[in-house]
Amino acid sequence: MIEGESEDNRLDDAALDDATLDDAALLRAHVDGDPDAFAVLVGRHQDRMWSIALRIMRNPEDAADALQDAYIAAFRRAGTYRGEAQVTTWLHRVVVNACLDRLRMMRSRKTEPLPENLDRWSRIGTTLIKDPVEVKEQRSVVTAALGALNADQRAALVLVDMEGYSVEEAAQILGCAPGTIKSRCARGRARLLPLLSHLKAEADS
Repeated sequence: MIEGESEDNRLDDAALDDATLDDAALLRAHVDGDPDAFAVLVGRHQDRMWSIALRIMRNPEDAADALQDAYIAAFRRAGTYRGEAQVTTWLHRVVVNACLDRLRMMRSRKTEPLPENLDRWSRIGTTLIKDPVEVKEQRSVVTAALGALNADQRAALVLVDMEGYSVEEAAQILGCAPGTIKSRCARGRARLLPLLSHLKAEADS
């Protein structure tokens, strides 16, 4: 240690080293025993992971539970990452799987408000409106409509239509073929359109 260097300074340097590593290096560091690497990695991507969990689970409490499950799973299974996909893709796959597992265990689901940002629903035939009362009513209708989908269709639509992933990226996250994603999205949209088409008609009138 350099004479006069404090313990705090050395800790700051260690934190800086973690912060400058790329995602794959952070994951390797975590596997190798770095006590801070996983927290740094999660901190970089927690907003996107939360967004995905919230949109799939449809309410904050269930999303928080699913995300906690995902963090634990990612922490424990980091050694299984082989680099075939980006670390973010791997993390999002863990999050989606945790959400799907929790959804399958839930015997009943409450209808809860969706997050404020629903702009991507324009891709499946709806147009957002500005009146706060109408927006609240629209959000309730969309939430109920999402509940009509099975968990796999909902996850595919959230990733492609709401999160903006390509079909190929969504396939990597969900661990299935691109054709499966296309099929799930097509079936999900076909089921949602009759339930949501009146929103577009109201917005266009």
